[in-house]
Amino acid sequence: MSHPGVGLDKWKDLPKANPIYLGAGSINTFYAWLRLVYGFKDEAVRPYNFNSAPFIHDKMAVQQGYVTSEPYEIEKQGGFKPNIFLLSDYGYSTYSTLIEARRDILEKKPDLVQRFVDASSIGWYHYLYGDNSKANAIIKAENPDINDDQIAYSIEQLKKYGVIDSGDTLELGIGAMTDARWKDFFEKMVAIGMIDKRTDYKSAYTLQFVNKGVGLNLRPQ
Repeated sequence: MSHPGVGLDKWKDLPKANPIYLGAGSINTFYAWLRLVYGFKDEAVRPYNFNSAPFIHDKMAVQQGYVTSEPYEIEKQGGFKPNIFLLSDYGYSTYSTLIEARRDILEKKPDLVQRFVDASSIGWYHYLYGDNSKANAIIKAENPDINDDQIAYSIEQLKKYGVIDSGDTLELGIGAMTDARWKDFFEKMVAIGMIDKRTDYKSAYTLQFVNKGVGLNLRPQ
């Protein structure tokens, strides 16, 4: 994210921003890729401790964030709408929020895994396009700091930017994955030195339980 109207309104402007607020886990992952591909600088990096006050205060700052969260608080607390740039729009192709399971579970109880994956996909269709009131009630019960306005904003952003349902999911269903996209991200991580090129990355995922079009009938036509 960046401040509007200060010369940081376009993606190509961001490498000149200073400071750039990042969480510790971001520096050697997506920011290493940004350095290599777009020329972002190490000397601009400052620690982001999930408090956006420093970003709000400094108009020349850039800050990482979730499109469903930080922009809402910045607009609420700072009184302005930040420019939003999705890394995925500029080539960072990793999947996020994966369903993980032990290999022995995959081998011994594939039906259980399939039902869990299918239920997750169907649940997302209902949440995005159907009655999500019960899910929202649970969210608020688990995290009292979240209110209805925040939830409504998050859902709006999920739809606006196609975070859950876009691209391959339009034909293959929510949760879709492809070998081509895994290969693309693996090669990006090899290029920045994060992963050894000899790594058998294909052993880390399976397409066995996805790409079946589960729940496509639940998307509004």
